[in-house]
Order: sequence, then C-alpha cells, then structure tokens
Amino acid sequence: MNTHTSDRNGLPDEPPIRRVFRDVIADRLTDPRPQQAAMLFQSSVDPFWTDDRSFLGDFYNEILHQDTCQPGTADGVPLLAALAVDDRVPPQQRFEAIDLLFSTATVTDRHLADCWPNSPRHADPESEDRAREAVRSCTPDLLARWAAECPAVRLALAGLAVVFPTARTLPALIPRLRGFVEQHPQGTDIGDYVRFILVLAAENDDHTLATVESLTDAYWKGTSRGAPTPARALHLLGQMLNRVGTGLTRSRPGE
Repeated sequence: MNTHTSDRNGLPDEPPIRRVFRDVIADRLTDPRPQQAAMLFQSSVDPFWTDDRSFLGDFYNEILHQDTCQPGTADGVPLLAALAVDDRVPPQQRFEAIDLLFSTATVTDRHLADCWPNSPRHADPESEDRAREAVRSCTPDLLARWAAECPAVRLALAGLAVVFPTARTLPALIPRLRGFVEQHPQGTDIGDYVRFILVLAAENDDHTLATVESLTDAYWKGTSRGAPTPARALHLLGQMLNRVGTGLTRSRPGE
C-alpha cells in the first residue's frame, strides 16, 4: 500500500491526469476553490489511486455522486467547465467533463423518466436546480469553443446544446453536425445520436415522441409511455451519449 506523502507539486506515484488537472485548476480558478478541488491539492496520495481511471472515478464522483445531485454539486461545476476548455486536458477527459455536465444538468428529467410514475429516490430538487443553473451559466463558453474542438468533444457539446436550447444555438447544429451525418449512417451509435440531436433541435413534440419510441424499442432502455416526452428524450439521449463515449475510447470519429 502506498502511503507516501509529499509536497503537492511533487507527489510520488500519483496518476498523471491528476497533475494535469491540478495545473489547470491552479491557473484558472482562484481561491476559494470548490471543495472538490481538495482532491487535486491535498498533500497525501490516496493508496487506491493506482492509475488515471482510479483517480478520475473518485474525482467525478465527488462532483456528481452516483448520478445524484447533492448540495455541493453546483459548486463543483466550475471545475468541470475549467477542465473542458483547457487544451492541456486530453480530449477524452474534456469529453468526460462535458458528459458529466450533461448528466448534472439532466438529473431531474432522466430520473423522472426512469422512475415514472414513482418519485425518484434520493432526489434533492433544490440541489438539482442549483446544479442545472450552474451548468447553464457555463454552457455558452463551452459552445464557443466548437470550431477549436476535436470531433469527439463536439459530440458532447451537441448534447449540451439541446439541453439549453436558444434561438442561436439550435439552428447552428444543422451545419455543425452535417459532417457526422454524412460519415456515420443511421444504425450506428454516432449516426443515431447526431440524428436524434437534430430531431430535438427541431423542437417538434410529435416527431420527438415518435423518434424516442422508435429508438428505445430498437436499442436502449425504454421508459414509461406515461412519462413526459422531454424527460423521456433526455433519458434516451443520456444513454446514447454514454454509448458514444464508450465507442470513442476505441476509435476517433471523423469530422
């Protein structure tokens, strides 16, 4: 068991991604930092952090605990936003940061659809509302990086764009996703995901409902037909984004 301790700038055996995250947050966020930042700056090394994935799992869980918002979740959103816009963070982790922002912003809807007609267990409406608004506030800065981002991160950004639709961002999705539509046919994870994004961007409730029914019958975990359509749509979109993220660890999507 590794119980070494050292200065925060020279920790032995720490996961490399932790050093990257620490540098980015040190440069981008001033004190007082969110409480979750302690995982980056504390002087001791967790003996169970044997690699990047072990650390990342713990770090992300500190912000969105087991897919459940807590009072401190909103405070951790700026950490994810800072990591998502810094090129020192590898594309996979920028994707993961935006994916977690998507999950944070959609907790209420996804859990509502998943549990309907029962009430979601462990729901904290006040914390969920605060977290959603925190994600909303940082979304414009994230979307502004579209042209500079790699295709993988653009896929995550597209999901976030339809969570917070505006008259400016929704029409922009059509040309921005054209390359994905051309290169990834219907029936593939990325192809279905981007086509569903475009359905949501059109804001046609009947078309959205029909598409939700079609896709969930074919591929993903369905939800009660009595649940509100917007909640069902975000529940499905979250599953699709997770599938896309899993696939991106094995291949890189084209422009």
